[in-house]
Amino acid sequence: MRNKKIGSLLAAAAISAIHCLPASAAKQPLEQKFHTKDSIVKNGYTLIFINEDSAFSMVTKQKMVDAFFTVYPKEAARYNKATLKTVTFVIDPSYDGVAATGDGVARYNPIWLLKHPEDIDVVTHEVMHIVQAYPDDAGPGWLTEGIADYVRYDYGVNNAAAKWALPAFAPTQHYDNAYRITARFLVWLEKNKKAGIVQTLDKSMRTKTYTPEIWKKLTGSTLDELWDAYAKQPAL
Repeated sequence: MRNKKIGSLLAAAAISAIHCLPASAAKQPLEQKFHTKDSIVKNGYTLIFINEDSAFSMVTKQKMVDAFFTVYPKEAARYNKATLKTVTFVIDPSYDGVAATGDGVARYNPIWLLKHPEDIDVVTHEVMHIVQAYPDDAGPGWLTEGIADYVRYDYGVNNAAAKWALPAFAPTQHYDNAYRITARFLVWLEKNKKAGIVQTLDKSMRTKTYTPEIWKKLTGSTLDELWDAYAKQPAL
């Protein structure tokens, strides 16, 4: 009996102690995730800018916003007038790549931008993916990325400061290496084989009419024949 009585007294004391905690301690909130959201509207386009990194540079943010409103309307006018009018940027500390885009949302790694503050034309590349709007299985992924880097080369606002350039040709390269290697090949094709070929290829991907035969239809040569000609005289 005595043990039971002592146990009851201890329990009562514990409950009393809980009720005696200061209100601020009893209602202490969970740590909140940093989050800001801005909506900028200009010339018929809206950019929603979500920042989830409290240390993110406001200078870099402004440069990204300026780049968007400079390049996205140009990309839309040339490649896809029906592209989205509202685009979302997310500065995402949990993302460990450089950037990724899908469904009208471009996600950026703030650590990359901290280390490469001049690489503003990552915006130019990523928003071109929004303009592309290719359906699944529309064509080769290497061409998708090659076109996006071709557009970065064409419309980039800060490539020189970022030390971003198309690579010199090397015999070890191949057209399906994607990104800048494919982009340089596309520049060569535009200058030496068929002006407007990039726009045509882009449209064929979006409308899911791309086939390997399109290269011969547009230029009179197969893709492999075009690459061989490029490899022999790759000067731009």
